[in-house]
Amino acid sequence: MRSIQHLAEHSRVWVYQANRFLSEQEIVAISNALSQFIEGWNAHGASLYAGFEIISSRFVVLAVDEEKALASGCSIDKSVHFFQKIGEEINVDFFNRMQVMYEIDGELKDTPLHQFWAMRKANLIGDDIVVYDNLVKNIAEFKERWRVSFAKSWHAEMWGRS
Repeated sequence: MRSIQHLAEHSRVWVYQANRFLSEQEIVAISNALSQFIEGWNAHGASLYAGFEIISSRFVVLAVDEEKALASGCSIDKSVHFFQKIGEEINVDFFNRMQVMYEIDGELKDTPLHQFWAMRKANLIGDDIVVYDNLVKNIAEFKERWRVSFAKSWHAEMWGRS
């Protein structure tokens, strides 16, 4: 297994958020399957230099150094299909983009987006609450903006518009 820590800052990132906490057995199964997947992952015959990490039993972060070889549409589709298949096998949804992950007192929580906004309106979500931005594009962004306070997140920008 190659960790994303061994990839360059410009490496492209995809964050897959599980709809529930993964068990230790599931983490091992995903790690083994993903290690095999990235060993054979290629784009137009060129091997992709990729790595991954499973974080907090909820996030699987996949990254590829596109300076070594660009990830093509077909290779990206293969990674999406990988996560769809593994999700079906262990009954996990990695594709619910309407579920917000955040922390309260260091504890990881999730809630549907509409409920998150209702909690914000009721002053239950303050500016200092940590939220996760799974739309980061590369490892540098992942390190800087994946886990940020509400005040520094895209949520705050959207909240200001409402």
